[in-house]
Amino acid sequence: MELAYIPSPSRGVLYLGPIPLRGYAFCIIIGVFVAVWLGNKRWIARGGRAGTVADIAVWAVPFGLVGGRLYHVITDYELYFSEGRNWVDAFKVWEGGLGIWGAVALGALGAWIGCRRRGIPLPAYADAVAPGIAFAQACGRWGNWFNQELYGRETHVPWALHITSSADGRVPGYYHPTFLYESLWCVGVGLLVIWADRRFRMGHGRAFALYVAAYCVGRGWIEYMRVDDAHHILGLRLNDWTALIVFLLAVVYIVVSARKRPGREAEVEPGASEAETAPEAVEEPAPAAGKTGTDDTAPADGAAGTTGDGPSGVEADVKDGAESAKKS
Repeated sequence: MELAYIPSPSRGVLYLGPIPLRGYAFCIIIGVFVAVWLGNKRWIARGGRAGTVADIAVWAVPFGLVGGRLYHVITDYELYFSEGRNWVDAFKVWEGGLGIWGAVALGALGAWIGCRRRGIPLPAYADAVAPGIAFAQACGRWGNWFNQELYGRETHVPWALHITSSADGRVPGYYHPTFLYESLWCVGVGLLVIWADRRFRMGHGRAFALYVAAYCVGRGWIEYMRVDDAHHILGLRLNDWTALIVFLLAVVYIVVSARKRPGREAEVEPGASEAETAPEAVEEPAPAAGKTGTDDTAPADGAAGTTGDGPSGVEADVKDGAESAKKS
């Protein structure tokens, strides 16, 4: 008898009338909002304009979703194109199946298009959104929990995931919650990037490369625990090989970039600094007392100096004397 475990949801979709509300989709949407919100704060802190991250995300997010789905369908083509399968299912993103490698690769292409349209260097943008992407992945992994998928080997640890569905060849039982392991790992990666970026003022894409390298380390051992069907090369799952290669590329980029372009970009968005420092309205200096007719601090009657909104006392005396001379 198991005293403690992580229960699986009885279903991954709720219906609001005829409209399906899918837990997997909600996790993805929440992750996108987290990434844009944090990326915007970091972009402003680096000297960029508010709203730029969201504008570029309009390009990056759709490209990322398409890339993630393409990677999944290509690497698991037998799920959609083998005998007895329906190829139309390849378009059903809400049922799960987004490869992070394809999502980041094609999402970067979309971000490059958005950055190019605004004259922004892609590495600077990537550095700003890097920890947000890690936190978005942490949110998105809970979509696997709603779908009861991508779990690990059978186990009886207190935090085991209880799989109840028998659809698509699942065997009900208790398994390692690899979705939870990866979610927690991604939170750690995001915090690591934030700390390292503050400590070393990483620029020119190195904060993003650190995110990639750190994520690959975790994905390697988590992928090794999974029991879902996957292609193997020399005894390792395909995603393990992908994580290894991408990790090496990220490390090489950090080393080479630090030597060729040390420090951080002086400007990340053209014209942003001038727009923030330019005054909205030019204020005229306040007039000196007694020199205009709008002085509200006029002296009392008989006092020396000005007389409210008229000429000075000396000028009044001279004028009165001149008029008296004419009359006489």
